[in-house]
Amino acid sequence: MLNRRILRMKAFKVLFSSVFSRGTENEASLASLESELDLSSEAARDLYIFMLGAVTPLTRIASSRIEAARNKLKPTEEDLNPNTKFADNRLSVILDESPDFQKILKKKGFSWQNYELILKRVLDSAGKKPWFSQYMDSPKSSLKDDCQLFVKIYEEEFLEIDELYSVLEEKSLYWNDDIAYALSWCCRTFLSISKEGRWSVPEVYVPASKDEGGRKSDRDFVHSLLRSAYANYDRFAALVSDYAKGWDSDRLSSMDVCLVVMALSEIVTFPDLPVNVSINEYVEISKCYCSPKSTGFINGILDRLVKKLASEGEINKF
Repeated sequence: MLNRRILRMKAFKVLFSSVFSRGTENEASLASLESELDLSSEAARDLYIFMLGAVTPLTRIASSRIEAARNKLKPTEEDLNPNTKFADNRLSVILDESPDFQKILKKKGFSWQNYELILKRVLDSAGKKPWFSQYMDSPKSSLKDDCQLFVKIYEEEFLEIDELYSVLEEKSLYWNDDIAYALSWCCRTFLSISKEGRWSVPEVYVPASKDEGGRKSDRDFVHSLLRSAYANYDRFAALVSDYAKGWDSDRLSSMDVCLVVMALSEIVTFPDLPVNVSINEYVEISKCYCSPKSTGFINGILDRLVKKLASEGEINKF
């Protein structure tokens, strides 16, 4: 489920959280950091499942509104003959009838029961959009159309609800950082369901390829990356400090150093990954976590340090 950029980010955050305790009696052990990494990765899938669980409550809210309108003291013609297309969507039925999905929701204790106000705001906002009107007015009705509508809802509505972030922070320390990725996976799931008609539990980590010479599992990749960065931190951090002397002092932050250490650790640990791929990945990650000036610094310092390590024979690839 988690792609390698997300895994790099998680390894980086776990390593950075331990930086200030290094060399003290409270220094985090490698084992504790690896456990934290797995916990953070599992939390991303939990968030995806929690957000996927909003499909049925959204549908029920729509059904409740239709029923309430019918029961008015003086219902209009539209109240008595409503458009029930959204309320009757097939996606909700599939998730409701999926034993695997219902089992994992129950096991995790995930429910939107206390957060209906958020879902009502999502539905109200979606209902004002042209794409929602087009869906409701279209004479066509299919699982594909239902799933495509939910893709639009998840792409455009949830991130605009400020109250959602408070809920996520309350439920897990990891969730706010992963919400955009979790929503993108929900959208990916909707498209998959539109073709296959069913839901299946995604793996947290992509398993190893069974082909000869295939890539290692993503869990092996990210754990090896974290171990290498942990073992090489002091050495690579010292190199960064030495080679950063020509840069403005405000360019060098603990977060920048940690990110460069992660990049160098990846470059020396994985001989099959091209150097430029690793550098580009960490430059992109720097845009999420570092200052605007950091991108140029990280790109430049990595170029210099890679050349140094290559001249010393520690890097033998391009």
